[in-house]
Amino acid sequence: MVQPRKQFAQHWLKSEKALNAIVKAAECQEDDRILEIGPGTGILTRRLLPLVHSLVAVEIDRDLCKLLVKQLGERENFLLLQGDFLTLDVASQLTGFAKFQKQNKVVANIPYNITGPIIEKLLGTIANPNPEPYDSIVLLVQKEVAERLYANPGSRTFGALSVRVQYLADCELICTVPAGAFYPPPKVDSAVVRLLPRQIEIPANDPKKLENLVKLGFGAKRKMLRNNLQSVIDRDRLTQLLEQLNINPQVRAEDLSVSQWVSLVNQVTGDW
Repeated sequence: MVQPRKQFAQHWLKSEKALNAIVKAAECQEDDRILEIGPGTGILTRRLLPLVHSLVAVEIDRDLCKLLVKQLGERENFLLLQGDFLTLDVASQLTGFAKFQKQNKVVANIPYNITGPIIEKLLGTIANPNPEPYDSIVLLVQKEVAERLYANPGSRTFGALSVRVQYLADCELICTVPAGAFYPPPKVDSAVVRLLPRQIEIPANDPKKLENLVKLGFGAKRKMLRNNLQSVIDRDRLTQLLEQLNINPQVRAEDLSVSQWVSLVNQVTGDW
C-alpha cells in the first residue's frame, strides 16, 4: 500500500458523499475529454472513466504512477503522464495520442500548497488568459481558498485572487468537505468549487495594467484604495476619477467589483 507523502501534500479523498458531489458537478458527457491533476490512488479516476470519452491524469509521485498503471493501465480511455503539472507541457506530451488531445474539462483534488499556481495555469492570467479555455473546472480545494474564489465585493474574503479569477470565469461553491473525509485528514476543511471560464464581460483596455493595479490596490487591505495606489496615481487625481465613476473616494480595494476595477483602469490608463 502506497502511503501519502507530506512532500507532495497528499491527502486522499475517501468520502463517497464528496466523490458523488465532484462527479455530479463535472456534468460528464460521453464525448468529454477530462484532465485530472493529482489522481492519487485513482478513487476519483475510476468514477470518471466510465462516463467520458477519455481521461488524462497527471501524477508527480512515481510510486502512485506504478499503482495507477497496474490498476487502470488497460483502460483504453485512460492515459497517465508522470510529472509536475506546473512545469509539464501536457499538450506536447499528447502528440500522437489523438484520443486524449484537447481536454475540455478539468476535474481534480489538487494539492493545497500549489492551488494558486494550478488555477493560474488552467485559467491563465488577466494579461494572458488561456487562449483555449476549458468548458468547466471542478476542483477540491482548501475551504479558505474556495471562499476567496467565489467571494462578493465588500466581504472580508474578497481579494486580489477573487478579482483575477472572476475577471476570467464564473465561480460557484458546490459543497464543503470536512477534514475527516480525507486520509490523512488535513488541518483544514475543504470545498468543491466549479469555475466556468467565459468571454470577458468588460475587457480592460490594458489588461497588464489592470493586473498591476489590482496587485497594488490589495497591497494593504485595511488602507483606503487611494493610499495604496498613490505610488502610481496622484491622490487628488484618483479621488477625481473615483467620483466620476460614482465610487466613494474613501473606498477600500475589497469594496470594488470586478467591473469597477476595469472601469477604473480604463480611466487611468493615460495617467501612469
